[in-house]
Amino acid sequence: MTRPFKLRALLIPGRMGHCLLYVILIFLVAATWAVAQNGSANFPASWLDALRADARKRGISTHTLDAVLQDIKPIPRVIELDRRQPEGRLTFAEYLNLVVPPSRVQRGRNLLAQHKALLDDVSAKYGVPASVIVALWGVESDYGRRTGGFPVIGALATLAYDGRRGAYFRGELLNALQILQEGHITPAQMTGSWAGAMGQSQFMPSSFLSRAVDHDGDGRRDIWTTHADVFASAANYLKRAGWRKGQLWGRRVILPPDFDADLISLKVVKQLADWQALGVRNAKGQALPKAAFPASVVAPDGPEGQTFIVYHNFRVFLKWNRSTYFGTAVGLLSDQIGTP
Repeated sequence: MTRPFKLRALLIPGRMGHCLLYVILIFLVAATWAVAQNGSANFPASWLDALRADARKRGISTHTLDAVLQDIKPIPRVIELDRRQPEGRLTFAEYLNLVVPPSRVQRGRNLLAQHKALLDDVSAKYGVPASVIVALWGVESDYGRRTGGFPVIGALATLAYDGRRGAYFRGELLNALQILQEGHITPAQMTGSWAGAMGQSQFMPSSFLSRAVDHDGDGRRDIWTTHADVFASAANYLKRAGWRKGQLWGRRVILPPDFDADLISLKVVKQLADWQALGVRNAKGQALPKAAFPASVVAPDGPEGQTFIVYHNFRVFLKWNRSTYFGTAVGLLSDQIGTP
């Protein structure tokens, strides 16, 4: 018969006993860590109970909560990605090569033609060019081909419990539960990025609730599989963020050799005529448009890299994603998609 393990039997007096106890403790900690890593750990019952209580206050039914939370477990890969530090920063040129390669431009043109009738309808309703809608689609999810394979509820619960911004992700988790309650998608179909960005538009749940639309009229806002809803939701987001119909986002420019680098900033806003007087020219070395609206000069890689003059609609891109790289890439892709 196997004798029961007794820790006190190993507590040998003196230095050897302390060392042996230390080894045992290390083993137990490692075993606990391994349990967490293979996903067999559970969320504390008290934490789930508090989540359920808050969800019920928002009108989420017990039936929905039971279906979603009954077997939910933390996802170690989500924590790993949340805590991983980036290994060096891509230059803007490197970023463009990844995000706006020639193949993505060509595919965008093909899809623009393929969905022309639908895109024209959405564009007319929201005042956003079809090429911009397709460019956002391309940058966010490679035209729906890369939407993330994480279960959104599990990912958000993991980040809410053990992430760096627990309060934020707890709010997004409650928003995601509300989306399920409203019947827009099933739990199994609700997949997205490790951070909870969902569908072909990569909306966070809060953005979904405030900006996603049911363009095809089937009663569901489906940004996962329905092109009509994907396109209209993106266009509605931009419109609600302040998109100005008929204005461009910006253009590439050339700066004079003696240009004051302190003027390269979104905080510096001047009329186009003022930038013209300071020696700023378009990419062909020609005069800037004679239009009376404010603009800023940005250089994603710094003064020695590519420079752009950007208008109000560029700032609207930044309300979608605050990265200057992102905003410029979407603008450039939309220009190339819209140019046969």
